[in-house]
Amino acid sequence: MAATGSALGARTVRTPPAVSAVPARTAPVGRVPSAADTLDYARDVCERWVLFWDTLRQRADDMIEHERAGKPLLLDFDYETLLDARPFDRPVNYALLRITRIGDSRCEECVDAANRPPVIVLDPRAGHGPGIGGFKRDSEIGMAMREGHPVYFVTFFPEPCAGQTLADVLHALRRFVEHVAARHPGKPPVLYGNCQAGWAVALLAADCQGLSGPAVLNGSPLSYWAGEPGINPMRTAAGFTGGAWLVHWLADLGDGRFDGAWLVANFENLKPEAVWDKYAGLFTDVDAERDRFLQFERWWSGFYLLSREEILAIVENLFIGDRVEQGTFRVCECCYADLRQVRNPLVIFASWGDNITPPHQALGWIAAVYRNTAELKAAGQRIVYLTNPHVGHLGIFVSAQVARLEHRAILESLKQVEELEPGLYEMRIDNPSGDADARRPSYSVHFEPREVSDLKFSRAPDEFRQVRAWSEFHETLYRECFSPWVRALANPWSSELMQRLHPMRTSRYGLSARFLPWMAWLEPWARELRQQRTALAPEHPWLSAERAAMRQVSEVIRTWRVARDTLQERSFAALFAPTGTPASATAAKAAAPVRRTRRAAPRTR
Repeated sequence: MAATGSALGARTVRTPPAVSAVPARTAPVGRVPSAADTLDYARDVCERWVLFWDTLRQRADDMIEHERAGKPLLLDFDYETLLDARPFDRPVNYALLRITRIGDSRCEECVDAANRPPVIVLDPRAGHGPGIGGFKRDSEIGMAMREGHPVYFVTFFPEPCAGQTLADVLHALRRFVEHVAARHPGKPPVLYGNCQAGWAVALLAADCQGLSGPAVLNGSPLSYWAGEPGINPMRTAAGFTGGAWLVHWLADLGDGRFDGAWLVANFENLKPEAVWDKYAGLFTDVDAERDRFLQFERWWSGFYLLSREEILAIVENLFIGDRVEQGTFRVCECCYADLRQVRNPLVIFASWGDNITPPHQALGWIAAVYRNTAELKAAGQRIVYLTNPHVGHLGIFVSAQVARLEHRAILESLKQVEELEPGLYEMRIDNPSGDADARRPSYSVHFEPREVSDLKFSRAPDEFRQVRAWSEFHETLYRECFSPWVRALANPWSSELMQRLHPMRTSRYGLSARFLPWMAWLEPWARELRQQRTALAPEHPWLSAERAAMRQVSEVIRTWRVARDTLQERSFAALFAPTGTPASATAAKAAAPVRRTRRAAPRTR
């Protein structure tokens, strides 16, 4: 399911900056380390070791403090609550906020409501809490306010309302859109959906014709079966777990709630070398990385819950069923989701470095919904896509450089998008200087016509249909024979105990002084070290060797992960090859070298 080049954000091992956060002791480059170099390095390693573990202790304390405070929203902006959906006739744990201040500036000072449409930012419920779209100034919210847009944010609370369904959530979101549209007559709001919130935005666009303007889908999966070997191995996971019954069982054990920590654990398991890189980067440059690490981990370690009904609907209809692009996703008793009904101009932002939602899954639905470009044009639809060559999944939302260039360019170009003739276009950003803060005319945006046939990525629908049937069989068996017994045994105490003992929590809790009293001595020692510390120069020979060793470890983990994914893809192909198809041929297809479709998403800007 849906942690960048990985799912953990842009947290690879970095060469420390030339100017360190603390005074640096210089050392000649390109010579054999002396005895003095060795002693200096030994001192530096000991100091960084203390600071590293103190940072992990602080993360644990921050996590406990955040939970005790009720897991408040992590936005770096002031806001007011306009609508709370918990008292609705069909209550859900969502609320609509209006952003009122950015830094020292109130929204009235930077917003041009007379000429700019409002922007509604929706964050995903994928195990974490809300805030990824705005937990720092250089973010989607920050860019929208700087461009003069009134900004609204859809947040959600840690606990789902009892029995809330996906249909209830979508109906609440519709009311939010109606409310914002009523506040800005004549200026339909721009819907900005991140990751899993992207398909919710697509469904809203289909259901709220005339209420909303352009919709921006960032790293948003709509074609869950699409992908290529080596690009998206996660799509095969349901074939080895038996399907949706597993999340149903976990939700039953959780007394009707599904713990988002399971989803976050999946993110980390998807690319384990990124977990190593995250901690290796912190250890190597703990002086500069500490604050950034703690800021990100405060959000990453804030696990939220979903209702049993929600997670089952998501897994059965999206991850395993792939029913959105097929138009068979039943939202409620009288309504099916049909992407053909979307008339809002769409802007789709994806990245080739994203292994959670690769361009295959972000763009593949277009060729499934529209047979050719003529059919897309006949529908009067305008679809624009933009790709980044390397940024990871979370980098699409949290990277300051991406926010200052791609997201700003998207916002500045919305009027041009609405004025395009119906059709499919690729948005190209020409930025010769490479400066993310460049302003026009230092960079330019143009739209190149494309054909729907360019987006026909490879897929194996027969195999995934068998997985869906397999899942439906297991889910029916579990629901009828075992679920009533599990529900009868589950209770709030057992649910809370299971949450507290989840490895994603215990691995963090255990480093707090509240759990390990001897960790308390780290804080005063680390504080003293930070005041007196003299860091080694980045070019120090032993420090360079350390970074090289860490890169080698990362490469070993990556090699193991690639072998694991290859074995998984071969096994999937062999197990679920259609009757009459030689399993060896299907497995060979899964083991084929990774190929990226250049026509659909050139890697140049």
